[in-house]
Amino acid sequence: MYRLIACDLDETLLDKNRHVSQKTQETIKKAEIQGLIFTPATGRGFYSIKQTLKELAAENQANHYMIGFNGGIIVENQGPTIINDFPLSFEILTRLFAFGAAYDVAIHLYTFEQTYLYHSNPDEDAYLSTIPHEKRLDDDFSFLKNQTCYKVLFQNLDRNYLEKLEQELPVDLRAQLEISYSSNRYIEFNPKGVNKGMALKLLAEHLQISMDETIAIGDNINDLTMIQAAKLGVAVANAVPSIKSAAQHTTIATHEQSAVAEVIETFILKEL
Repeated sequence: MYRLIACDLDETLLDKNRHVSQKTQETIKKAEIQGLIFTPATGRGFYSIKQTLKELAAENQANHYMIGFNGGIIVENQGPTIINDFPLSFEILTRLFAFGAAYDVAIHLYTFEQTYLYHSNPDEDAYLSTIPHEKRLDDDFSFLKNQTCYKVLFQNLDRNYLEKLEQELPVDLRAQLEISYSSNRYIEFNPKGVNKGMALKLLAEHLQISMDETIAIGDNINDLTMIQAAKLGVAVANAVPSIKSAAQHTTIATHEQSAVAEVIETFILKEL
């Protein structure tokens, strides 16, 4: 019996309008009544997924959890209460910002409470229209020196451009970073070793759940580590090829067709 699901949000749980379908909401609720713990695992932060937590009836609820910033934080929703966190140093943040500023990318800097957006463009402004963030019109991030920052992200719609950028990172800087990709528009940077797979293992340990009782569901490269860590790794039908190759199961449905509900119906509810 599977007791814990870690599930990516964008292009996995959420439809193109960033909502959880009614079918998926109802299916998750049925499984939770039977004891399942359903945990969003996202590159975004806690406060940027509040709409999703509301739709999951998980906002400010005890025994409900989220993994944010690609594993940079593990949070119990009631409070919220941070269970584990793995911040970036201000030195690394500074080096990443200086590096990204020389390229054609929008830059995101993340604290627990806020997403700060620099060097934005019209496409990124439109994409973030429903996600809380603060748009900055200068390059000043000195106010973050005494704050806790968890992740840096660069955006460009050309995936090849982002991959070229990764190769041009200074070798010593790259060695200190966990690098992943998401939504076919982002390259994301966490401290080395910090990823969704690590966070899933830590959350399972916190909940005293065996990894043999876990499922991970995702669509893109930042989901790879949790797909590999879980007993059952699941790729949604719209996942990138490398995620489908790593997963033990691929859904018939896409994120637009309630793929997560399909997973729960197949591997959770049919076992009851």
